[in-house]
Amino acid sequence: MGRAFEVRKAAMAKTAGAKTKVYSKYGKEIYVCAKNGGTDPDTNLSLKRLMEKAKKDQVPGHVIDKAIDKAAGGAGEDFVPARYEGFGPGNCMVIVDCLTDNNNRTITDVRNCFTKTGAKIGAPGAVSHMFDHQAVFVFEGEDEDAILEVLMEADVDVTEVEQEDGKITVYAPNTEFYKVKTALTDAYPDINFDAEEISWIPQTETDISEDDLPMFEKFMEMLNDCDDVQDVYHNANLPG
Repeated sequence: MGRAFEVRKAAMAKTAGAKTKVYSKYGKEIYVCAKNGGTDPDTNLSLKRLMEKAKKDQVPGHVIDKAIDKAAGGAGEDFVPARYEGFGPGNCMVIVDCLTDNNNRTITDVRNCFTKTGAKIGAPGAVSHMFDHQAVFVFEGEDEDAILEVLMEADVDVTEVEQEDGKITVYAPNTEFYKVKTALTDAYPDINFDAEEISWIPQTETDISEDDLPMFEKFMEMLNDCDDVQDVYHNANLPG
């Protein structure tokens, strides 16, 4: 397929305010996951994955523990997932995943991000059919054939294995996340993942022109500043 996965990670937060937003988003997601699936990461694998991801993004242990304790207590906010789709600057496709306790506030905030940057919010399903919900793993390596053999022997349903610039990227259906991780860590105990996540991978890319780039960057900044926004996925291919 020739898709190179771009590991999009937020720049290291340099201010207390920026760090607080990252902590808040992880805390909310961990709380909802623990409340819905149980507080034991050994039995709630989604919670385990989230905790590992939070630690990799340098979220302090007390933030994680507080969210789990809050879920165990049974009280607290009643957050629900909300997904918005549409077309961003340059006509790229965008999926915005949120957790909210006030749908009216969230849709207003997200819609403002679209309207103030000349983008168009769409109906549910407007663009998600053009994305694949995939487990993605990125790590150092040169021999994609050896990796594919390991995964096939473990009976993993692999979508694709790519090698580029000394990095190997494994794509698999989102339901195969733990089978992929187990197979790789069993075969390579010292493996270190640059990325291990479940993501929406675009089937096609949209080139963003130099003229559209400033508005696209403003659009992304506005979305990331929304308290209820957890993740943003897009198919934009940025210049340079």
